[in-house]
Amino acid sequence: MTAIEESEVRPRGTRLPRSARRNQLLGAAQEVFVAQGYHAAAMDDIAERAGVSKPVLYQHFPGKLDLYLALLDQHCDALLQSVRRALGSTTDNKQRVAATMEAYFAYVEDPGGAFRLVFESDLTNEPAVRERVDKVSEDCAEAISEVIAEDTGLSPEESMLLAMGLGGLAQVTARYWLSTGGKLTREEAARLISSLSWRGIAGFPLHGSESAG
Repeated sequence: MTAIEESEVRPRGTRLPRSARRNQLLGAAQEVFVAQGYHAAAMDDIAERAGVSKPVLYQHFPGKLDLYLALLDQHCDALLQSVRRALGSTTDNKQRVAATMEAYFAYVEDPGGAFRLVFESDLTNEPAVRERVDKVSEDCAEAISEVIAEDTGLSPEESMLLAMGLGGLAQVTARYWLSTGGKLTREEAARLISSLSWRGIAGFPLHGSESAG
C-alpha cells in the first residue's frame, strides 16, 4: 500500500463508459496531485486512488504529464467560464465587478483545491504548463477588457492592461485570503476587494458620458 490510505481507495471492478472512466481518473488524479504535488505523485498512487489497474490508467493517459495537462485544461476552462458568467450576469458595472471578484474567490475556495494546480503548481517550469497558466490569465483578462473597452471607450491595449490588473488583484488576494485560514468570510473578503476594484475602475468615465462610471 502506498501513501494513499486503504480506506480512501475506490473499489475495483466497476466497468464504466469511457467518458465516465476518464472523469473518474481525473478526479482521482486531482486528489493525488493536490495532496502530493506533481513530482511526488506517482501513477501507482493515482491508479490506486481510482480503484483501477495501471494498464487501465495508461489506456486513457499515456503518462503522468498527459494526465496533469488534461486536468489543468479542465480547471483553466472552469475558471474562464466562471469569469464569463460573472461578467454576463448583470449590466450594472458595480455589480459586475463584485460578481467577477466573487468568481475568483469561489474558485479558490473550492474544496477540491483545483486552483493549486493552476496557480501554485510545482511544475511551472514545464513549458506546456506555463503556457496554459499564462493563457487562462490572459483569456480571463481578455473577457474583462472587452467590457472595459465597450463601457469606457479606452483602447484595446489600455483596456487589457486594466483587465490584467483586476484579474491579478482578484487572484492574488483570493489566494492570500485562503492562506490566512478564513479569518474573514469569503463574502466579506470578496466584498472588500470588490470595493477596492470598483473605486479604481469607476474613475474611468463611461463612453460618451462626462460622469464617472
